[in-house]
Amino acid sequence: MAWAARQMPVLALVRERFAVERPLDGLNIGLCLHVTAETANLVRTLRDGGAAVALCAANPLSTQDDAAAALVRDGVEVYAVHSEDAGRYDEHVAALVASGPDITLDDGADLITVLHEARPDHVAGMVGATEETTTGLVRLRAMDAAGRLGCPVLAVNESRTERAFNDRYGTGQSTVDGILRATNVLLAGAVVVVVGYGWTGTGVARSAHGLGANVIVCEVDPIRALEARMAGFEVCSSLEAAARGDIFITVTGGTGVLTRAHFECMKDGAILANAGHFDVEIDLAALADMAQAHREVRPLVDEFDLGGRRLNLLARGRVVNLAAAEGHPSAVMDLSFATQALAVEELVRRRGELGPGVHPVPVALDREVARLKLDALGVTIDELTPEQAAYARAWVPAPHEDA
Repeated sequence: MAWAARQMPVLALVRERFAVERPLDGLNIGLCLHVTAETANLVRTLRDGGAAVALCAANPLSTQDDAAAALVRDGVEVYAVHSEDAGRYDEHVAALVASGPDITLDDGADLITVLHEARPDHVAGMVGATEETTTGLVRLRAMDAAGRLGCPVLAVNESRTERAFNDRYGTGQSTVDGILRATNVLLAGAVVVVVGYGWTGTGVARSAHGLGANVIVCEVDPIRALEARMAGFEVCSSLEAAARGDIFITVTGGTGVLTRAHFECMKDGAILANAGHFDVEIDLAALADMAQAHREVRPLVDEFDLGGRRLNLLARGRVVNLAAAEGHPSAVMDLSFATQALAVEELVRRRGELGPGVHPVPVALDREVARLKLDALGVTIDELTPEQAAYARAWVPAPHEDA
């Protein structure tokens, strides 16, 4: 945790200010996040801001038990054990729901969703919530569209710093890290199929290419597919890629991305990894049904014998960068968790002003996080002169010009 803290200077600055100003005094905050050393530093920041904090795990395979134990010694309520089963996970989420949080921080919207189901009256009086993932925001917007979202939610995942650094650089590096830790395979010369070319898929494809892999991108969005092609990657359908890939990485946020039809085409020894939030992108039921035998050949590597061909599933189909590695580097989580802490403060500052719904993180907050990070890196940038600022504000394009 100390090692992570040294690489998180922006969060440290927020923590120092929170300790003096105590903007969260009297609040009960519940976090359903990955229980890691980086998250521990966020918890300490919120606690130093005056809040009572309780934490449960967003993924049973990402919990670092030593970090959880250290937080318990700090007096933080922690409900998380590495490799907990689904029943225990549900119990842990329920414990946070029972504590009646004023603010929730989610990675996948599990906590806030269960709160709506179990304690709708409590939700109506909450200060608000934040959400860290694309998948979680899809769930919350569906609730909002159905008229069931009872509190304001700040979409931390869609802040510019989060998208550019957490998704592209954080997941891009840590996904490849997880695959290499689990398998010790050589990426140089391998055919790596990246299914999904959003912010995260872009980072994964770049990282794999940087290590010498031949990257194939599969997409359903024509604009993203064209962008991948213009970036120099081969683009084709997932079924076409299935017969050629050595390593497959799903990163769509969707379901049923790699299915029986794909497994039937794959070569002997192919590796299947998921970097999307939930373990639904690879059809695990179909894979198990097709297998004549199944065994663990390495920790977190399950071999499925399809009768002459073997497919290797990593981390049981769960998010590989956290289950087989340590998630994003601390320097990336510095930006993400500084944004989370400031978003919590924003919810408190605007209590009663924001209605139920999914709201963007204020641009000024996003820019402040980036500015603090640049300061920590010793980087100075230019500023607009008063004349340039006035020009930018006053500029109106001529009728024949594109706005």
